[in-house]
Amino acid sequence: MHIIEFNGVSHGDILHNVTGYFREGRITTFVGPSGAGKTTCLKHINGLLSPDSGTVYFKGEDIQQLDIIALRKRIGMAFQSAPMIDGSVYDNLNLPKAIFGETLDRDKAASLLQAVDLGERMLDKPVKTLSGGERSRVAIARTLVNKPDVLLLDEITASLDYRTVKEIERLIVRLQREYGVTVIWITHDLDQARRVSDDMWFLRNGELIEFGDASFIDESDNPMIGRFVRGEEL
Repeated sequence: MHIIEFNGVSHGDILHNVTGYFREGRITTFVGPSGAGKTTCLKHINGLLSPDSGTVYFKGEDIQQLDIIALRKRIGMAFQSAPMIDGSVYDNLNLPKAIFGETLDRDKAASLLQAVDLGERMLDKPVKTLSGGERSRVAIARTLVNKPDVLLLDEITASLDYRTVKEIERLIVRLQREYGVTVIWITHDLDQARRVSDDMWFLRNGELIEFGDASFIDESDNPMIGRFVRGEEL
């Protein structure tokens, strides 16, 4: 099933007639050179941006016609910088609930920390004392609070050391399998994309050049993709 679908989506000078889909229950990575429109695509998926033309569908429904609050409960997002509010780890895990006037049960918060390989003892730890890897794990746990159908990840490992990067990759793959969530992940690292992807989207200059099973990145006869894989200028 296509959980997310783009149909002729354009946005300013950034996206141009993008048409493609994301299969449910899989990890899809966005790859391509800087300025290709990857983050702009991601922002259209959770309603942070609206298309100038075309339509983005979530489970067959036009995202622009859905209640934005309900949509963002179903589509979680974690960013590279893992932004946190001042306070404890629990305060940050509670944020998705607090926004809607609700409260996250502490036992549920503890179970989310365990899901991302952090202990319950971390709940009351000030976020300002966390390492980069710990912040990334808390950010991922926070996106799971509302049990989303889709998890959007924007360069979440870009500033981490190699060992932590590999740990986060294994974590995301495991969570995707255990929770059945659809993961859409922007990465600048093609080797990372190869390691974690079921599917890929390759964009350049706001155009979707090719998408589908991740194997296409090394099998495509498109010369543009070949140059990208070899690290040449596009």
